[in-house]
Amino acid sequence: MTQPEDPRILELRKIRAKAKESGGAERNAKQRAKGKMTARERVEALLDPETFNEIEPFITHQGDELGLLKEKFYGDGVITGYGQINGRTVYLYSQDFTIYGGTLSEMQSHKICRVMDLAVRNGVPFISLIDSGGARIQEGVRSMGGYAEIFRRNAQYSGVVPQVSLMLGPCAGGAAYSPALTDLVVMVEKRSFMFLTGPEVIKAVTGETIDAESLGGAAVHNSVSGVAHLSVGSEKEALETARLFLSYLPSNNVENPPYVQPSDSPSRMDEDLNRMIPLDANEPYVMRQVIEKIIDKDTFLEIQPDWARNAIVGLARIGGHSVGVVAQEPSIMAGVIDIDAADKMTRFVRMCDCFNIPLATFVDSPGFLPGVAQEHGGIIRHGAKLLYAYSEATVPKICVITRKAYGGAYVVMSSKYLGTDVTYAWPSAEIAVIGAEGAANILYKKQIEEAENPAAERKRLADEYREKFNNPYYAASTGYVDDIIEPRESRPKIIASLSALRDKYAPAPPRKHGNIPV
Repeated sequence: MTQPEDPRILELRKIRAKAKESGGAERNAKQRAKGKMTARERVEALLDPETFNEIEPFITHQGDELGLLKEKFYGDGVITGYGQINGRTVYLYSQDFTIYGGTLSEMQSHKICRVMDLAVRNGVPFISLIDSGGARIQEGVRSMGGYAEIFRRNAQYSGVVPQVSLMLGPCAGGAAYSPALTDLVVMVEKRSFMFLTGPEVIKAVTGETIDAESLGGAAVHNSVSGVAHLSVGSEKEALETARLFLSYLPSNNVENPPYVQPSDSPSRMDEDLNRMIPLDANEPYVMRQVIEKIIDKDTFLEIQPDWARNAIVGLARIGGHSVGVVAQEPSIMAGVIDIDAADKMTRFVRMCDCFNIPLATFVDSPGFLPGVAQEHGGIIRHGAKLLYAYSEATVPKICVITRKAYGGAYVVMSSKYLGTDVTYAWPSAEIAVIGAEGAANILYKKQIEEAENPAAERKRLADEYREKFNNPYYAASTGYVDDIIEPRESRPKIIASLSALRDKYAPAPPRKHGNIPV
């Protein structure tokens, strides 16, 4: 005789099925009708198949000061748990817009903080899948306290484990501070937006009229504000981007980044590099093409490509090892460093240093952007951030000066005496306080003015100055450059240098923390 199934087991199955329904079939259908996945579908798409384990699925909201929440839902608007990405464990949460608009409650905060703590205790990355209307107003101050708990952990765990934020819907009000504290923010075009005060509040307070997309959409935060790091066309791309980003990073700050067996020969030398730099120092070229020819093929993940485009930052592999690439783009604003470019490079350098990712810096900058707006905007303070970041970084640092390295731009861009381990220069490098023409105008002003042909005299003196000082050989003769190499040699030279620096040990003096200019 067959024993009847235990009613307790049947009850568990029933409740589990109810919890997986989220807000119910009708609300899930509305979510999909907007072109969005459900919270659970996002988790399954992000993680390796059949590796997700949910934590606290039966939690429901506990407080309702206004008595407006008529129904309790299992999970309370967020799915939390752990799984694997490329065989490595990650913790995550996925906000469920079908339950009270994914708004944050006291218990939702409890769930999120729980998995954040577990991620740090186990030394693994933490991923936020954000789709929320903000704080749950019905709970009053409890929801605000919940946000504070999350923000505190974002800050305290920064630099301990990688934190990734995927913006898959709205993120309004104070909620936007959480992604802003994380290492990578990916936004979906036309689907996600972030702002502290919405269009209606802005109109009421300032009289300005604007829609949500123009105020805080993906295009705005990826090209204007610099809050976001990448913009993608779909949720699927956002999830794939998170997987790709984490493939370059270690699981925590005491591990080394993952090594990937390269299909690209470490000794490869691209002859095109020897023809990349124009003979005319004022003629632009595309630094991205230089980078692509040096790194392992098809491994460059550029970060913030649409913001401060005169600077380039991104993750790549050289000889199978992760490396952080920092450079100027001479085809945009001649590669000059302005406030936004300084901030962009600073944040990236510090992130790489947090997670033991060596830095490869390619320098071609005529200096900092001059102008009243830049000076009044604090270009000194912002440039000092970059100087601070490179000086503080203890990872292996390789610098390649491709062309111009003038004045303050030379100093802050991983110059040798900021602690850079190896500095290479190409034959096209010009390392000086200022350009030859500017130097001639200052040094020989009277002589030029009194000349029979001032223009010809200025050119002659500039050519003399350039020949004597604005070349890599003068810098090498004084020890400011370790070696002058053919451009085509850059890849094997960098790989050899990184190999030699693999066991670098450069402990910082004991201190609580530095005081970076912000």
